[in-house]
This record gives sequence, structure tokens and C-alpha cells, in this order.
Amino acid sequence: MRAYYMDDLPGDQRLPHDSGSEASDEVLNSIGVLHWSIPVDEAGTYKDKVLEVPKERNYRNHDVIVISKEGLGDEYEQKIKSFYHEHMHEDEEIRYLLEGSGYFDVREHSSESWIRCHMSAGDLLVLPAGIYHRFSLDENNCVRTMRLFKDEPKWIAHNRGNETDENPYRIEYLKSIEVQPE
Repeated sequence: MRAYYMDDLPGDQRLPHDSGSEASDEVLNSIGVLHWSIPVDEAGTYKDKVLEVPKERNYRNHDVIVISKEGLGDEYEQKIKSFYHEHMHEDEEIRYLLEGSGYFDVREHSSESWIRCHMSAGDLLVLPAGIYHRFSLDENNCVRTMRLFKDEPKWIAHNRGNETDENPYRIEYLKSIEVQPE
């Protein structure tokens, strides 16, 4: 996975939007973002390594989704745009890319800058509950991803706004990175 600060230029969300400024692991850790590289292998030995992470966090479920124009058909453009709305979840978000590539953009709270995490097959990402983020495919327009869940699979996005800024999970997140809400 490569992480860098995004440029502020308008344009297709699937383009790199690379400012040329890298985001270090130290910066990612400071906002609670964790990541690992666990190469996908034909023998399937990666599965045990991947499932160690959610096991340590008491996760019990996972599923696999494919996001592609072929798979989503007429809903493709709408879905891609909905994933790109800035939002947060009340649960940690753990994703492991099995095939393809895409971007998870995370908000650096102190600067309000976007950090773009370009992920490809073998990358595992953990986003803390309460962090503002968004997702986009890249120019390859296809990804197969394992989603991991504490209990039953669910994906509830809370789009950014005044109400979400007051969400207890958002406030707890800010405390966890030692930022007091305004």
C-alpha cells in the first residue's frame, strides 16, 4: 500500500490525484490507520494470516464483494459515487484486497487533508470507528475485497455533517487520537 497526500485538483476520483507528498506510517498510526501486506498466494496460505487480524479483535464474520462495472451493471456509477461521499462508521472497518486495486481516502483531522491509500491485492487496511473516509476504484475499475465484521455483516455509512460530528463514535475517535472536539 502506498499512502500520500492528495492534491486539491478537480477531476475523476479514479485518477491518482498525487500531490507528490508521501504520508508516512507514523502519520497513519497517529490517526489510527493500520495496514499490512499479506501477499495473495495460489495455495491460499494468506487466509490464515489475514484472519489473525480480525481474530485478535474478536471479529466473527466476513464476506467477499466484487465492485466492477460488469458486476454492478446500471448501478455502477451510482454506487461508485456513493462510496466516495465522505462518511464514517460506528464500527472499525477492515478490508483485505484479493484482486484489483482502489483507493481508501482518510481524513487527517489536524489539517483536514485527504490521505490517499492506494491498495492492491494483498493489502489489508484497518480504519478506526469514527474516522472520516471514502472509497474509490482506481482506473482499473475492478476490485474483489474481503470485508471483515464483528458480528453480522453490515455496512452503515454516516455521511459527514453536524450531526455526525456529534456522533459518540466520532467523539471517541477524536479522543483516541488526543483531539478534543470543538
